[in-house]
Amino acid sequence: MKIKEGFILKEIAGENVVVPVGENLVDFGAMIVLNQTGVFLWKLLQEDKTESQLLQSVLSEYDVDQQSAKQDIREFIDTLIEKDLVVSDNDKA
Repeated sequence: MKIKEGFILKEIAGENVVVPVGENLVDFGAMIVLNQTGVFLWKLLQEDKTESQLLQSVLSEYDVDQQSAKQDIREFIDTLIEKDLVVSDNDKA
C-alpha cells in the first residue's frame, strides 16, 4: 500500500497535517494531524510498503516492543483506509 496522489504532509503552526491538493480539496472533508510516528509512517508510505515492512522500519527506528508497534501501525493504516488516503495492490487490479 501507499499514500494516494493528491495528499501531502505539511507543517502548519507547528503541527504535521495531511493536506489535500488538486481535486481532493473538494472531496476531503477532514483534517488529520500526525504525531512523530505518524509522520515517519507517512513518509515510508510514499513508496509501496507492506505492513510487515512498516513494522520492521518502526522496530529499527523506535524503542518499542513488537506487539505495541504492530497494533499502532494497524490503527494508523485503518485510519488511512477509513479516510481513503491509501491505495493497495488490490485497489490497482
